[in-house]
Amino acid sequence: MIKYFRLILAIPLLLLAVSCSTQQTSTLGGDPQLEAKARDALSKLNAHTPKTVELQSKAKAVLVFPDLVKAGFIVGAQGGDGVMFDKAGKVIGYYNASALSYGLQAGAQSFSQAMFLMNDNATAYLNSSDGWSVGMGPSVVVVDDGMGKSMTTTTLQSDVYAFIFGQEGLMAGLGVQGQKITKLNR
Repeated sequence: MIKYFRLILAIPLLLLAVSCSTQQTSTLGGDPQLEAKARDALSKLNAHTPKTVELQSKAKAVLVFPDLVKAGFIVGAQGGDGVMFDKAGKVIGYYNASALSYGLQAGAQSFSQAMFLMNDNATAYLNSSDGWSVGMGPSVVVVDDGMGKSMTTTTLQSDVYAFIFGQEGLMAGLGVQGQKITKLNR
């Protein structure tokens, strides 16, 4: 009986995950609304964690997902679109992040995520692979509030630094492990 109950609950979440992870067709001109949200989210992160301004100056690119949504009850799904900016703040691509999870979980939450790609290998891997499964490829360090305030750019050694911020809602277990990032054709 419990197996059937889980299956019934899992179907809508899996449908949501599939709809979040499909690539969109090509559109000319990008997405000004998504770009504005991403710039606003990055500004909020920089205001809350000033060390990210220095980190951004050292990064080759910054990938910002302004509105990621995670929801689940035993089976969970996460997804949202983002924008990659180069060092000068120019848009160099649009991306989708999605993830599925299974385990003891319940709730829904929205949040933002910024990933600072520190070297050419990290950006090349993201653009040349058929979707980047975080946890494979470049090394990623998830930076928490404490580390974000005390980090120095002279000791940076990882390929990517990820910040999760602006959480709203009730959901435990945020992270980037198992997340798949795919380039959108816009």
